[in-house]
Amino acid sequence: MSAPLFELRGVSKRFGGIHALEQVDLSLGAGEVIGLMGDNGAGKSTMVRIIAGNFQPSEGEVRLKGEAVRFANSADARDRGIEVVHQDLALCDNLTAADNVFLGRELKRRIGPFRFLDYRAMARRAGELFAELQSETRPADKVRMMSGGQRQAVAIARTRLSDAPIVLMDEPTAAISVRQVAQVLALIERLKASGVTVVLISHRMPDVFTVADRLVVLRRGRKVADKKIADTSPEEATGLITGAIERA
Repeated sequence: MSAPLFELRGVSKRFGGIHALEQVDLSLGAGEVIGLMGDNGAGKSTMVRIIAGNFQPSEGEVRLKGEAVRFANSADARDRGIEVVHQDLALCDNLTAADNVFLGRELKRRIGPFRFLDYRAMARRAGELFAELQSETRPADKVRMMSGGQRQAVAIARTRLSDAPIVLMDEPTAAISVRQVAQVLALIERLKASGVTVVLISHRMPDVFTVADRLVVLRRGRKVADKKIADTSPEEATGLITGAIERA
């Protein structure tokens, strides 16, 4: 049996006397969508930051493709194929969709001794990515004019530049319309269909039960559930999050 794509083994994280995570195990398979849920302060953000290389665990082991790894920082994790779509998306409203997709990774062309930004190549590649995602977003569109669903498409397209096998999505459907929620969930389905592993951090139960293969619930820094979606229910998930159900 092949090793999981990514693992946390017995991971704990402490900030002084505060135990943000305690002995958490997590495995991610290729092309899998994991719904990560928990109340505020449950440890979700800490776990995601460890996966993304922002935090080092106080104890435990991080493994990528079967080998123990230690990310120096988020850039190191990104170089190894772990991308994050933050809740605020980190987009520049005054730039185009293509500019945002390539922000910090711009393509350049050389003319004699000089190098210039290759806007045509970036627009072409961004258009290809939007087409793959079946998004209506156009490379020349200014971000400030976009809907929430289109903005998510730009942020997701940015993760596809490097063909990252793991994408962490933090509350991607917060504060957007019902139609835009459907667009974002469709984008997640397309990532899964292309073999990408998605960790969906969300408070929205319907979204998780629509697209996730597995449900992972944290409460007070401990993992209290790790179940296939087919083997659980929104009612059980709510009980696990609130503590009405101790563990599943």
